[in-house]
Amino acid sequence: MSRILHERWTRPLRDVSLAALRASIVALGLSGVVFSAAAAPNRVTGSQQAAFRGFVETLWPLAAARGVSRPTFDTAFAGVSFDASVVASAESQPEFVRPIWDYVTSAVSADRIGRGRERARSERLWLARANDLYGVDNAVILGVWGLETDFGGFAGSNNIVRSLASLAYVHFQGDYFRDELLSALAILEEGDIAPSLMLGSWAGAMGQTQFMPSSYLAYAVAFQRHDRRDIWTSEADAIGSTANYLAKHGWTKGLRWGFEVRLPVKFPLTAADSALPAPFSSFASRGVTRADGSPLPELGGARLLILAGLNAPVFLVTSNFDVIKTYNNSTAYALSVGLLGDAVTGGPGLAAQWPTHDRALTAAQIQRLQLKLKKLGYDVGEIDGRVGDMLRSAVSAYQERNGLPPDGYANQTLLSRVSASR
Repeated sequence: MSRILHERWTRPLRDVSLAALRASIVALGLSGVVFSAAAAPNRVTGSQQAAFRGFVETLWPLAAARGVSRPTFDTAFAGVSFDASVVASAESQPEFVRPIWDYVTSAVSADRIGRGRERARSERLWLARANDLYGVDNAVILGVWGLETDFGGFAGSNNIVRSLASLAYVHFQGDYFRDELLSALAILEEGDIAPSLMLGSWAGAMGQTQFMPSSYLAYAVAFQRHDRRDIWTSEADAIGSTANYLAKHGWTKGLRWGFEVRLPVKFPLTAADSALPAPFSSFASRGVTRADGSPLPELGGARLLILAGLNAPVFLVTSNFDVIKTYNNSTAYALSVGLLGDAVTGGPGLAAQWPTHDRALTAAQIQRLQLKLKKLGYDVGEIDGRVGDMLRSAVSAYQERNGLPPDGYANQTLLSRVSASR
């Protein structure tokens, strides 16, 4: 998701259970299907495709209840078959398994920053209008646009109806993708786009800033004041829709998403510093300063974000950081949006260096850490072999209880110490 350059992002709005996905695959008789990105449609048997078509027909009453006509329904599913490669893609969410420095470096590349600056110039009037109307920072809109599709460079080539129907068929994430499929049919009924042009990611995200169908229905706007909402080919609509989405999810005008900070030597870090917001004045009184030398804001508050230890870049993030996470519930994603947007709009870049010499934990090691922490009484969430907010919080609690700086950084040293704990 350069893998980021052409990655097809999805929003992990809820936890993914791969065990449940695999159980569904077995129950549906698809266990013999080769689920790989290169899998051809004929790797699914005729009987399996017939079962898929039977599933599609069960959706008609639900679609009709959403106001979808039979001609729209039939046109949308004409020639649509089960896509095994979509199910394979569902097992990969790199924002949770890549080292943070790899993720950010790929996201905030020099080439992408350059393309972003070109877009900032060419679309400055629409960005200014979005800021005036919705109060969302231009930098953050540019950051989302850049991470989602490289500023419209690659918005996905998957047939949205086919992708969503395939995920709904295997019951991936419960009824979520079924409901998104019904929303996609409602969009087609409204006539904003033709079925053949409704393209996007394997997970159903569409357009230049990758809206899921339900988000499109709720937040997309015809910002260019034409007769339809076009997030596929209209930069103006993509910009306006993204700003509307963020504003409706609680964006505070005039408040930054966050910024890099320096902590004083022997800073008395507590787990609460990364869990609960505190006034900027409180951090200032404890000697925290901005990395670029400018003063901390006088009003408002934030919490510390520490992703790779105290010697790596450290940030203060505000409630607007959490608003970005409603777009994609990944801390790495939200941080990259903020850093990319800042770089595009002239920010100074990071002052501290990432610990690239650290050997990152493997998925198996992360899972072992999760299991051990859970056994010790810490809430790590799902045992999934991924570093997310819950694991960082559990690591912080463990560190604080054991007299270590609670930075939440799960590295090889931490794994060894936790493994030896009784």
